This record gives sequence, C-alpha cells and structure tokens, in this order.
Amino acid sequence: MSQIPHYDVAIIGYGPTGVTAANLLGAQGLNVVVVERDAEIYTRARAISTDEEVLRVWQQTGLAEELQRDMLAGLPIDFVDHLGRSFLSAVFDPAGHGYPPQLFIYQPALEATLREGVARFPNVELLTAHECLRVRQDGDGAELLLAGEGGERLERVHASWVIAADGGSSPTRGQLGIGFDGRTYETRWVVVDTEVKREWPDHDRLRFHCDPRRPAVDCPTPLGHHRWEFPVLPGEDEHELVGDAAVWRLLNRQGITSEQVSILRAVVYSHHVRAAARWRSGRVFLAGDAAHAMPPWIGQGMAAGVRDAANLCWKLTAVLRGELPDTVLDSYEIERKPHVREVTRRAVLLGRIITERRPLACRVRDTLLRSLARLPLIRRALVKLAWLPEARYPRGFFGDGTSAIGRKLPQPWVLDGNGARRRLDDVLAGRWTVLHTSAVVPATGWTAAGAAGLTVLPPGTRPRSGAVVDVDGTLLAWLRTHRSRSLAVRPDSFVYAAAGTATELGPPPAGLRSVTAAEHPPAAITEA
Repeated sequence: MSQIPHYDVAIIGYGPTGVTAANLLGAQGLNVVVVERDAEIYTRARAISTDEEVLRVWQQTGLAEELQRDMLAGLPIDFVDHLGRSFLSAVFDPAGHGYPPQLFIYQPALEATLREGVARFPNVELLTAHECLRVRQDGDGAELLLAGEGGERLERVHASWVIAADGGSSPTRGQLGIGFDGRTYETRWVVVDTEVKREWPDHDRLRFHCDPRRPAVDCPTPLGHHRWEFPVLPGEDEHELVGDAAVWRLLNRQGITSEQVSILRAVVYSHHVRAAARWRSGRVFLAGDAAHAMPPWIGQGMAAGVRDAANLCWKLTAVLRGELPDTVLDSYEIERKPHVREVTRRAVLLGRIITERRPLACRVRDTLLRSLARLPLIRRALVKLAWLPEARYPRGFFGDGTSAIGRKLPQPWVLDGNGARRRLDDVLAGRWTVLHTSAVVPATGWTAAGAAGLTVLPPGTRPRSGAVVDVDGTLLAWLRTHRSRSLAVRPDSFVYAAAGTATELGPPPAGLRSVTAAEHPPAAITEA
C-alpha cells in the first residue's frame, strides 16, 4: 500500500456501461483501471434489447459486427388483447445510424464479447473480485480503497477521474451523499428465462399481452432463448411463484409446454423510475443505473447507460489530453439527463397502456388502437411517439447555427478518398470534423484548431482525397432538411455547429486545440 498506482480513469462496475467505457477509453490509449465486485459475468440475462444508436457506439470499439452476429434484428412487435388478437402491430423504421432499429440480445453473450474487446488493450487493468470500499477525492483526482481476495487484502489506486457505473444500488452514489429520487412500483414482476427446444408459431415476435387479468411480455432472445414476464398479482406468494410448478402454470396459459422450452431461471424484480439528484461530484461521475433507473417497456435501461459512456468518454479523453478545458465535463449531465427523462416518460406511458387492468378501459384501448392502426401513417406515428426519441440534445456543449445543432449525424455508407466503401463514422475516426458541400472549407479557425475537413460529394461522383461520396444521398438529403451547407461534428458524431447557405460556420469551442497522434496515439482497432 506504500506505492499507489495512478490511472487516468477508474471505472467502478463492469456491466454494460462500465465495459463500454473501458473499450472506448482503452481504444484511445488512456490508462484505465476497472474495479468489479464479482469475479465472473453475471449469468442472468437482464437487458433483452438494444437499438441502432447503441450499436453505432460499439462500432467505435471495433466490435459492432461481432456483437450483431449474436443478435436478432427486424422482428415485429405486437400488442394483443385478452383473446390474443393483435390490435397494434409494427416494425420499426431505421433512424439512420446504419444498423437495424431494434435488436434483441442475450446479455451474458454480449458482455462476454465486450470484455474480450477490452482484453485487446494492455493499458486497461482489470481488478475483478474487488470491491470499492471508499472513494476519497483530492485536488488531483480520487483515491479508491479496494478490498480483494474476499476482503482479506486491501489495496489503493488513484485516478484523475472516476466513472461510477456500479448499478442501481450504487455504493459510490451513497458515499457521495447523492439522492436517488423517484419511486418504485408496487407491482413486482416474475421474469422467466427459457431455452428453446422446439419453435412454435409467432415465437419470433415481441408480444405485449394486454390482458387485464394478467398482462404479460413474450419476447424472443437470440442464441436459442426466450423470455416471459408476468406481474405478481395481489395475494400471490413470490417464493412460490418462481417455483417450477407455478412457472409452468404461467407458461401453459401462453400455450407453452415442456416440449417447447426448458426453464433456465425465474426471478422476481421491481420496476423503478429514479434519477440521481446530480450526476457529478467533483472528479466522480455517475453513469448507467447508478445515475438513472427506468421501467423496461421500451428496452432502454442498458442502452441509456451505453449512451452515458459514449457522451462522457470522449470528453474525458479530450480533457486528459489537454484538447479541451475540464469545463466541458459539466455538459455531460446537461445533455444526457433530459434525454433519459424523455425515454423514461415514454417507457412509463407504454407501461400504462400494456398493464391497464380496468376491463372497460382495456376495451376502449383495444378498439381505438385497432381502428387507428388500420391507417398506416397514424400507425407509424403512434409507434414513433411511444418508442425512442430522436438522438438529439437541445442543450449542452454546442455552438450556433441551423436546426442540425445538437442532433446526431446520420451514418450512411460512403466512399472514402480511395474509393473504399465505409461507414461514415469509420472515416470520421472520432475526430472533430468539418463537413461541407462545397470545395472550400470556411476559414473560421477550425483548421487551426486541428479539425479535419471533408467535402460531401453527391452519388456517382468520382472519389477524391479530402472528400467522401454520399453513396445513396442520405447525408446530403439530411443537410437539405436542416438547411445546412457545412457542419462541425464532435468526436461523438453530434453536430456542434452548422451554417446555412447565407451564413458562415461559427468558431470552434474556446480552448479547443489539436493534439497530434504522436503525442497521444490511440490503440489500433478494427472491426471484428
């Protein structure tokens, strides 16, 4: 304990949020330590779905293609009444991030792939089977007191910054004295995970059974798994309800028998709607479930944590490299919290629709939505309003300009300067970049600040150095929609500043300076 190792960033917690942060920071060549209480991956599948923007985040780590191979994509969703008749069915429209809009996952397999990704980086040290007992901040960072080997060995590590991704019960949040405001729903739910032995009709659809007697969720998951969720009704014994006999009674009512599935596990859990009173305390940041908890109805609990990591990690990297002042870190909560709040609002709304128990209200719901769903435009509008909001931050670390500001740039396929077909983010490579539709880069200080410049060329144009060809015109159409001819894009692909046809691009953020690759070389990663 006499020599305390120092790291750029310490990550407490190695679930989806923590492992994503470890990959993102490790890929940038930062010295990182990860502290995780458990020795192995948690074997129970908690999250069951994700979305295209999250897969786009994992693309930055070079793992998106490998992760996608273990996912199910393009499956429809159905809302069905007490007789099993659909009153609303939909397939999601892509939002432009370059991947399928809705993907079902098997969380243990997903986390294993993400952890294998971290193993590529010798600059990331893992301390599994270690519990963080205390975080004590000083002027240069924070010292973490750790207990390893079953509590028999005490260790200390020091880090300039700390990401606390240690779950909804977050001991770190408690040590910091940060409130976790909100509520826990009275009704608890039984989650039944199964292994598929023989497929049945509609096994490949996500179905919300909106039955007032007992609502249920029926969800396909990849790698031969399937999940059901049922509420614990008044008077039922939770311990009895997770026993095999009770679980089979629940599944039999869904038409499922032991010939079709085998039960892996059944557990009871609560739904929460909570948010930390603040997401930063000095050098410590809360992320994922440590910062917020939401009901599972639109499958965004894990996804929100991944977005937290993506937003925070590029800013920490810029501060540690001296590219930006540390005031940029104040924008983390400003940007992320409203988005989490809106996602949570939609999840709560959808949950109310699904779990309505009053028979008359259910009949009105079923009749009204079935009638509206017959009109394609209205059906799409209903699904859009109930599901994910746009990847947009109305406030935060942004400049001035058109309506493109604060939105995440779409990611089409492009041809790079050598004529190779690539995803746009792979060309941008996590750099500040000025995209423009003319051959002249506006002289607004961006070049001096080290930003790359790329001309966006229309489909069919011959590739050339310093430009990308927009293969199907998606990016140019998006620019026209937002009346923009040039954009300054942040390393996380959100638009910092934008200029229209009659305006010039605003200046770079105060303090932005280029740091060469020779000074801080990122790790070399490729798509699996």
